[in-house]
Amino acid sequence: MIVLLRCLLVGMLAVVCAIPRPALAAQKPGAPITITAAPGTLVRWTAPGTTRCSMLGRTWAALLETCYYPIDLLQKPAVIAIARVISGRRELARISVEPFPYGTEEINLPDIPQANPSKEDLNRARRDQMLVSKAFTRREGSAKFTLPIGVPVRPLPEGKSFGLKRVFNGKPAAQPHTGSDYAAPAGSPVLAAADGTVVIAEDLFFEGNAVFIDHGNGLVTMYFHLSRIEVKVGQEVTKGHTLGVVGSTGRSTGPHLFFGLRWHNARVDPTYLLKDPGKIPSVNDASAPARHAGTNANDSSKQTRKR
Repeated sequence: MIVLLRCLLVGMLAVVCAIPRPALAAQKPGAPITITAAPGTLVRWTAPGTTRCSMLGRTWAALLETCYYPIDLLQKPAVIAIARVISGRRELARISVEPFPYGTEEINLPDIPQANPSKEDLNRARRDQMLVSKAFTRREGSAKFTLPIGVPVRPLPEGKSFGLKRVFNGKPAAQPHTGSDYAAPAGSPVLAAADGTVVIAEDLFFEGNAVFIDHGNGLVTMYFHLSRIEVKVGQEVTKGHTLGVVGSTGRSTGPHLFFGLRWHNARVDPTYLLKDPGKIPSVNDASAPARHAGTNANDSSKQTRKR
């Protein structure tokens, strides 16, 4: 019995250690509060009277007296200073970004151009990225959303693959998967997650038929692999507006929706913004650090995806 209990305890500790757990580190008297977080996660800091937030040289308006600090998925381990303005005074804290092993995903692509792109294909992809980069460097307007944002498809399946390093037909991708895949049936309406302005609505080489929406406050949502697009650039949409339908265009092995977002140009797991914002790890909360919100965050093993 003792041996069994000891094995169970070791197993439980192994599972806990496999999950990025934003938590408050031990503090020296008078030192700024430090909270640990993994790349691709989100930290909040809330208090009545909070008006402005800043991090990594960026400054933005608080969202309902709360500062949200997104940690880019590609952020290297570091201690990042954050600040907020509350009732006219400036307060400081720190985020210690710790590495997290999201794992690897092997994908077998069929005989499509994206499996073995030609020189012309790669030139097109580079032009696409120049267009996409402009969507993330737009001037940040006023927020047109509140949290949680709306689901991009109904019913919403379990999100997959955020943060995983991908290997396509034996070749590693240049970067990990920056959004979540939702295995929605072909033809399902794709919905705007919040009010905003359509800034991209066209066929891109790797992304397929894609829509990008600027929601203000630095938030841009992305919807890839649509079979068709039903909105135009410059169009104002409201939460739940149909943007197109689920398909399998671009680098895809079957019908599904890629849903991703950038907040203040940081690639973050969409799960954080789809759930109760009160569950987002908080600088204020030393007693109950939250688990990573991602559905695959505690699975760092190699996977093979055939969908």
